Amino acid sequence: MEIESEPTRIMIAVNESSIKGYPHPSISSKRAFEWTLQKIVRSNTSGFKLLFLHVQVPDEDGFDDMDSIYASPDDFKNLARRDKARGLRLLEYFVKTSHDVGVTCGAWIKRGDPKEVICHEVKRIQPDLLVVGCRGLGPFQRVFVGTVSEFCAKHAECPVITIKRRPDETPQDPVED
Repeated sequence: MEIESEPTRIMIAVNESSIKGYPHPSISSKRAFEWTLQKIVRSNTSGFKLLFLHVQVPDEDGFDDMDSIYASPDDFKNLARRDKARGLRLLEYFVKTSHDVGVTCGAWIKRGDPKEVICHEVKRIQPDLLVVGCRGLGPFQRVFVGTVSEFCAKHAECPVITIKRRPDETPQDPVED
C-alpha cells in the first residue's frame, strides 16, 4: 500500500452566529473547527488542508429584512458587496486561526440553501472528509427546523462527521446557534 504525500483535505461548513450575527461564528461551527484541530489535525499540521465553506442564505424576498429604500441599481450592488464582506469577515476567523497553528487552508462563500450547496461543493471539490456542526436538536425541533448536518450525512459524497455542541455551550433556545 502506497502512502499518499498529499495532505488530507477536510471541508468544514461554517456559518454565522444566529445570536451575535456576523462576523461571529456559530457555536456549532466553532465547535466543529476546534474539534477538528484537537482530534484530527493535532500536531500533524502539514498532513492536513482545511477547506472552509460558508453558505449565505438569501431571504425569500431577497432583502435581508432591512428597512431601507432602494432607489438605484447601485443600491443593490452595495447590498451584495456588504453581504460578501460580512461572509469574508466570518471566514477570516477560521483562516487566521488555521494559519496561527500552521495548518494550510482555503475558504470560499456560496449563496443558496446550505444543505444543497454543501453537498454540491463536496461533489465538486471532493474532500476526503466533511465536518459539520450540529445543534443537537430533539426530534420535534428537527421536524420544524430541519438540520443541515442530517441532510449532509445522508447525501454528501464523502465521509461526514457531525460535531455536537457541548451541553455548556447550548443556549436557552437550542435552535439558536
